[in-house]
This record gives sequence, structure tokens and C-alpha cells, in this order.
Amino acid sequence: METRTKVAPEALTDFATDCYRALGVADDAARLLADTLVQSDLWGHPSHGVMRLFWYGARLETGATRADVALPADPAPPALGLIDGQDGIGQVVAKAAMEQAIRAAKLHGIAAVSVRRSGHFGTAMYFTKMAAEAGCIGFISTNASAAMAPWGGREKRIGNNPFSWAAPAGRHAPMMVDMANTAVARGKLYVARTRGEAIPEGWAIDADGRVTIDPAVGIAGTILPMAGHKGYAITFAMEVLSGVLSGSAFAPDVVGPYMPEGASGAGHFVMAVDIARLRPLAEFGADMERLIATMKDAPRATGVAEIFYPGEMEARHDATARVEGLQLPADVVQDLAQGAARLGIALPFGI
Repeated sequence: METRTKVAPEALTDFATDCYRALGVADDAARLLADTLVQSDLWGHPSHGVMRLFWYGARLETGATRADVALPADPAPPALGLIDGQDGIGQVVAKAAMEQAIRAAKLHGIAAVSVRRSGHFGTAMYFTKMAAEAGCIGFISTNASAAMAPWGGREKRIGNNPFSWAAPAGRHAPMMVDMANTAVARGKLYVARTRGEAIPEGWAIDADGRVTIDPAVGIAGTILPMAGHKGYAITFAMEVLSGVLSGSAFAPDVVGPYMPEGASGAGHFVMAVDIARLRPLAEFGADMERLIATMKDAPRATGVAEIFYPGEMEARHDATARVEGLQLPADVVQDLAQGAARLGIALPFGI
């Protein structure tokens, strides 16, 4: 059985924040970057959690990601805006863009922000949840480093280009959709590789276009799109929306967080819709509750104990993990310990 270490989320966030401060990141940005990683683990998505701490750290150390970018906040932004991320930390840039979109939506009813020269921002729904909590429907998309071949090809040419939607859901936790357009997020192949586990057929192909269940071979090869040609078409559309529209890098020119050098060039598209401009927020929330109840009350297939709405499983995992702590695999703890030691920071939990 895999050895795991129980860690309090608050201690893990403080630790990650200290590491990023030691790498020259300002306090608020360091805390944000740390929080996005820990929140992903809390939601049950370790592929975007603290296992990435020093992947981002390596890019900060080489200067590929700039730690000193300051983005001015426009108090009265237009309905359609553009932000130049200046090769800064993707999470910082994405948060600034969503905050601007929300402010603008409150002024204009609907608003969008196009972002160029940003970086990998981690879990997309971290940012759309901000909109839901502000009484808006939020959307964010990004392009990413090449991870899949165009449909029918066998060479990586386009990213998994994830996107997220979120909306308030009345008395429930927000509805949140967060998905990449590959059959699986590439980070899950890294998780499988570190755990020594095989991956399901249909996740990836090798360099010759043959299906593989070896995560290392899949990483060296290419990940398949979800739903075949449909996933490829959606990721192409997200490339246009995120990279081409913003004037940022696109397709193979985007550099991912796995590489320690090279400006990312990632572009994003962020949108917020102020629900109250169309109907009272309380009425919207009541109808969301009815929609959720309609789904959850549906007759269940054999072996299915419960039907969930998008975001519900993450909310439950978060609530449990905040009480019981996070369980980090031994290899992740070891990586954190080694990275922190180079910075002169002690690991606040055992290995």
C-alpha cells in the first residue's frame, strides 16, 4: 500500500507560501499561488495540486516566469478589455482578469477580458468560482503547451486548452465545470507515473500513434482528445478564443509549466455575466436548486448510489479534507522536502 502523509491544509498553504516568498514572489502573490495548489488538492485533483509547487518554482528561478509583474486595477473597466500579463505568474494574471471581468459585469451586465502573455494558471475553476461567489456566471479558457495531435495526426500540435464555467446554485455549493479537451489532463499521467500505475486505454498514444497504457510512454507520445474529433474541434475553438484573439502565443509555441525555461506565452479569455441584470439572484438560485434536484432525483443506473451535479463532488471532498487533512503520497512529500531544503525551509510535516 502506498505510504501517505496527513497534512493540515493550512500548514501546507503556509509552507508553499514560504517557498514562493523565498523564490522572490511578493507576499500576496505567493499566498495566491500556494492557495490555488492546495485548493486543487482539497477538491480532490492532485494533478494540479502541490505536486506542481517546484515545477512553477523552477520557472521562477530561471526567470521564465516573472515574479515582479504588477498589474494595475481599473476601477471602471470597459465591457471588453485586454490585459498584458507580461510573462507574469499565471494565477496572478488570471485572478486580475477575473476581478476585472466581475467589476465590468457589475457596470455593464456582461464583460470579457482577453489576456496575452500570461502563464499556466493551474485549476481553472478556482477563478470561475470567484464569479459565482460574486453573483455572476463565470467563464475562463486558456490555451496550453502542445499535448495532443490534431485529429488523425500523431504529433503534438495543440494543447488540451481547458475551460471552466461556474454559477451560484442557491443553497448548494456553486455549480462548477472544469475540463480539458483531452481524454484526461496530462497531469494525471504524471500522477500515474509516480504511483507506478497503468493508464486506461484511450488516454494516450505513443510516438507512432499506437494506444498505450504506460503513462511514461503516453507523456512522451501524445494524449488523445476527449470524444474523438469533437474534443479536437473544441480545443481548436479554445485556441482561437484564448491565444489567437488575444495576440498571444498559440499551438506549439506555448511553453508549459513542465519546462523550466522559455516564456509561456499562454493566452486566456475571461467572462462574467451579472445574473441580477436579467433576473433576481434569489430566483436564479431557486431555479438552480430545482435543476439540481431534477438531476439528482433521476432513476439511477445499476450500481450508482447517487447522482451529482457538476462541482458537488469537489465541494464534498473539500469539506472532508479541511476536517481530516490532506493525504500526500510519499513521492510528493519527498519532492517537497528536497525542493524546500534547497531554499533553507524546513518541511512542517513528516516524510
